[in-house]
Amino acid sequence: MSWISKTFSSSIGRKIIMSITGLFLCSFLVVHLIGNLQLFKDDGGQAFNVYSHFMGTNPLIRTVEWVLVLGFGFHIYESIVLTQRNKTARGANYVSNHAEQNSPWQSRNMGLLGTIILIFLLVHLYNFFYRARFGELDPDINNNDDLYTLVATSFKQLWYVILYVAAQIALGYHLIHGFRSAFQTLGLNHRKYTPAIKFVGYAFSVIVSAGFAAMPLYFYFFK
Repeated sequence: MSWISKTFSSSIGRKIIMSITGLFLCSFLVVHLIGNLQLFKDDGGQAFNVYSHFMGTNPLIRTVEWVLVLGFGFHIYESIVLTQRNKTARGANYVSNHAEQNSPWQSRNMGLLGTIILIFLLVHLYNFFYRARFGELDPDINNNDDLYTLVATSFKQLWYVILYVAAQIALGYHLIHGFRSAFQTLGLNHRKYTPAIKFVGYAFSVIVSAGFAAMPLYFYFFK
């Protein structure tokens, strides 16, 4: 087992873990976005509350939540380790080599982008996930927990809207770099297919981040 631990504790091994967990989290973002689009239905939140009730009571979904937590945990931990290793390896030479001319802004600031996303995630989990799972929400007309009202109320707070939108901008930049890098790390790098992967990555990043950012803006300005 020593070769396994040595492999996955090496820089390339950690990058592989980052890539796999990152792509897994991308799939979660798609599912989460599709479910949250129920917020835009003009039905007083009934569809969203039905969706939330299903996600909160389905045994399979509750099991997958733990897998998701582990995915986030591994992704965050490995990113911290790799960031520290990169800083140590670069040292003073990083500045003298004019890194800003050799790599895009988002690739040089993945740590900063990740920190913004993590702060948002902690606030978001407490505000919605924790209160939905362990708090007491009033029932809607279908006797489901009225999470929609909590969402609508939260998105009327300017500070939360700003935090939410800023986090989605950070997420977009994070995904632009991470999506393509994940495929490259996993060896899926070919001059014929890489441009397509890069295009899909840009489109995915913009659509997902814009989709999430649209939710607080919609409630703050139009509801």
